[in-house]
Amino acid sequence: MSRRTPRLLAATLAVAALALGACAEKTDDKPATGTAAASYPVTVGALTLDKRPEKIVSLSPSATEMLFAIGAGPQVSAVDDQSNYPADAPKTDLSGFQPNAEAIAGKNPDLVVLSNDTNKIVDQLGKLKIPVYLTPAATTLDDSYAQITDLGKLTGHADQAADVASRMKDDIAKLVKDLPQRTEKLTYYHELGPELYSATSKTFIGSIYSLVGLTNIADPADADGKNGGYPQLSQEVIVKADPDFVFLADSKCCQQNADSVKARSGWSGLTAVKNNQVVTLDDDIASRWGPRVVDLLRVIIDAVAKVPA
Repeated sequence: MSRRTPRLLAATLAVAALALGACAEKTDDKPATGTAAASYPVTVGALTLDKRPEKIVSLSPSATEMLFAIGAGPQVSAVDDQSNYPADAPKTDLSGFQPNAEAIAGKNPDLVVLSNDTNKIVDQLGKLKIPVYLTPAATTLDDSYAQITDLGKLTGHADQAADVASRMKDDIAKLVKDLPQRTEKLTYYHELGPELYSATSKTFIGSIYSLVGLTNIADPADADGKNGGYPQLSQEVIVKADPDFVFLADSKCCQQNADSVKARSGWSGLTAVKNNQVVTLDDDIASRWGPRVVDLLRVIIDAVAKVPA
């Protein structure tokens, strides 16, 4: 997924922003004992596969990460041009933003994984008798767990998928268990791009910050949800809100950092800037809902832990 804000927002809004600790290490490519013997046919939702897919095309960076985390990496024959993790994923010039049925069919897939139905690509692939599993952008962690579980069933890695989801839950529980109780909540601004697009608490990324007990200064800007949870803020609104933290999800795409934030008009006086609480995030991890969300949560918690309760 591109880190450029317009493309990021277009992808996110069209459908609706990790392996780690234990989940952050890349899953061994070798199938676990018994995996190949998974029982088929398998049905997930309206999709039924008569046999284990061996040529999977993933056009969703989050799904790509999930597939490799659950041990289905060897079955993935092609991924889209934005799927850059893990490094050995078979990256191609296929697009998840503007999927082309003919180009996808050219990879002879027995399963295609998509995050949105742009240009009615699902129907197009259906007419070509190509099975499709749709993984829309998650809005909660439960959505992420469900997609991991579904992919495990479809690929013959149900046990490994259950293990990945379980470890994610355990890691997240451990991370939030010892958070200090604060008499006053800390505030934050999450930046998707230097155009000042942000994400509210109703989005997936917003739900991660909520686990830490932070207050999102972007929430009032999209109280009615007309912006889909991704409002564009103004310099004045951000300066007036004076967030305790600024989290930058545009450090790779747009080279934003503490110095560039401090140089913005009126921003040098922000609490986040004065207290060195401008945090650069990995753009990719901060926009995906796969297993590496645990890494993202850990970065946020580590930053917040430096502020006395």
